[in-house]
Amino acid sequence: MTIRVAIVGYGYWGPNLLRNFAANGNFEVVALADRRPEARAAAQRAVRGLRCYEDGLQVIALPDVDAVVVATPVATHFDLARRALMAGKHVLVEKPICATSAEAEELIRIAARLNRTLMVDHVFLFTGAVQAIKQAVDAGRFGDICYFDSMRVNLGLFQTDVNVLWDLAPHDLSIINYLIDDQVVAVDATGYCHVNPGLPDMVYLTLHYAHNMVAHFNLSWMSPMKVRRFVIGGTRQMLIWDDLDHDQKVRIYDSGIEIRAEGQRATIVPDYRIGDIYSPRISRKEALTAVVDHFGSVIRAEQTSIMTGKHGLKVVQVMEQAQQALDRNLAEVGTRRGAVADKIGRPLAQHGE
Repeated sequence: MTIRVAIVGYGYWGPNLLRNFAANGNFEVVALADRRPEARAAAQRAVRGLRCYEDGLQVIALPDVDAVVVATPVATHFDLARRALMAGKHVLVEKPICATSAEAEELIRIAARLNRTLMVDHVFLFTGAVQAIKQAVDAGRFGDICYFDSMRVNLGLFQTDVNVLWDLAPHDLSIINYLIDDQVVAVDATGYCHVNPGLPDMVYLTLHYAHNMVAHFNLSWMSPMKVRRFVIGGTRQMLIWDDLDHDQKVRIYDSGIEIRAEGQRATIVPDYRIGDIYSPRISRKEALTAVVDHFGSVIRAEQTSIMTGKHGLKVVQVMEQAQQALDRNLAEVGTRRGAVADKIGRPLAQHGE
């Protein structure tokens, strides 16, 4: 069965989506929508005979479209995905699934009622690195996981519709949710607005989990160099995933700590163990290629999705808590900065507002 697909949005990620869907034998890209004439022209050069439209609602209404891919700004995800589901189409939405958890819950209800596939493009779940890490976690190689530490920074890309939290954090949240089943019980976040007022371009996010685990995220569009590093610390083994290291993306350290039982402790100092380093072989298959394959398999009921609407909802729920914490801290910093300015009699730079 060939699945006829339409793509709405041909911005940063759109060309990658078009290329992968066009190359997949299970799909036929029959239409694309983008408001910009130059984007539509580029898409038609990429795929000969592609029908292009200005309005996404036009392609959603096409009777020969079975599935719709939404790759537009976050604020438009809900309306486009809802209309596509109501039109009987299967839907793949760019991350995050929606701007609010209420919107995500509504999409999930509609998809369930109409028996349509609703998936979120959490593309990192299909990288060879994350698949290798998942195998190690499931095998219990790390023992009790104590922490996750992520650094996802770059110089740009500055965006006008979302802040750096909503742009970058969904990647790592989706990865952690895929690796472990645990509940976030508290969220701390702080950030700074250096370029666009009200849109933080640097955010430090900390999540506290129910089972004595913590996750910390360093997110920035203000770094002089690009870093994509993810660390897992366990009692038995530890791991570093450097996505920019083409030779050894994942390194597993046979290192850890052992804390003795309360009655056996002579001191509070744990036992340290430093062992070998192992670098597993990582698949180099393009992750988005695997996403497209998975989307097709789920539509045909051959697989159960690992990035359903419910997975997307879980990410958005944490993002909402993080945004609330970020807003509180930005307001507090702004208030304190204003008080200092009044005291010394001159204005200070308002980076936190």
